[in-house]
Amino acid sequence: MNELADAGWPISVGSEDALEGRLLGKVERLGRQRALEAAQTSLDRRCVEAAHLVMADEQGAPGYVHAGFAMTALPHKRVDQAEWVRDGADVRLRIESGKTHAGSVVGIPYGYVARLILLYLQTEAIKTRSREVELGRSMHSWLKAMGLNSGGKGYEAVREQSRRLSMCRLTFYRISENGEAVLNGSFVREAILPARDTGSQMSLWRETVLLDEVFFESLIRHPLPVREAAIRAMSGRSMAIDLYIWLAYRLHHLERPTRVPWPALHRQFGSGFTHARQFKAHAREALALALASYPEARVQVDDEALTLMPSPAPMPERGRLPGAAAKLRAA
Repeated sequence: MNELADAGWPISVGSEDALEGRLLGKVERLGRQRALEAAQTSLDRRCVEAAHLVMADEQGAPGYVHAGFAMTALPHKRVDQAEWVRDGADVRLRIESGKTHAGSVVGIPYGYVARLILLYLQTEAIKTRSREVELGRSMHSWLKAMGLNSGGKGYEAVREQSRRLSMCRLTFYRISENGEAVLNGSFVREAILPARDTGSQMSLWRETVLLDEVFFESLIRHPLPVREAAIRAMSGRSMAIDLYIWLAYRLHHLERPTRVPWPALHRQFGSGFTHARQFKAHAREALALALASYPEARVQVDDEALTLMPSPAPMPERGRLPGAAAKLRAA
């Protein structure tokens, strides 16, 4: 590190640079290896790796989520309640746990793995314009590409979250000047995995799954493109993914700078954090990783609030257009 300083390079590179919008420039000047050498913490190194991964993304493959998930989201950790309610701006999400045939509560889907499974299902549905989504090797390969180990504990986590997603019920409420719009349904029509545990191999996956018709139609009307390389860069960090999706939705619609106080972020993203101070410290780290994965974003961070500024979207709104990756690399 002293050699870098003697050569005129910055002594540290990482999360603070991501929060201040200068990380991509540093990584471009230093290169990945030197930037990693200048990173002082594990978070700094993750931010450097994220910026490099997105910067080197030649394919620019898009993923898709329902735009409603930009305003609210699944819990980050396991919750004991059989119902989950989360508010964001003018949107409320209510998720009710399913039950087994014996009447026991299955549980609310949560965490990074549940988000990955949903992202895969939604992305495939948008790409094919079909409610029927292929699983089997396709989903196995995609989860592996996103950094999820498909064996042992990784497989069990996928199985558990698939079961929870398959059996829960969800309701989106959207309040506007014209009244309240309600989307009531589920994610899928049939369980993603078989009911009985007959082994631990990915061959147990169903060949296809049918998305719920109401959810699918709403997704087709309100798709939000995200960059798959960015999701891979945020592997294991559910709050970073939520913040990234939120920014991907908000920034390119803005016409002027908009301040969002930390307490508002706590209400929207702070599930599991009783104290605002604890949430702020955790969210600041997640935000650094999200911004490292979204270099086009222009966000100012201070002790009181975030200031969101009009920024390019991470991906074109209606899918990947010809030449889109080149334009993003040149931006």
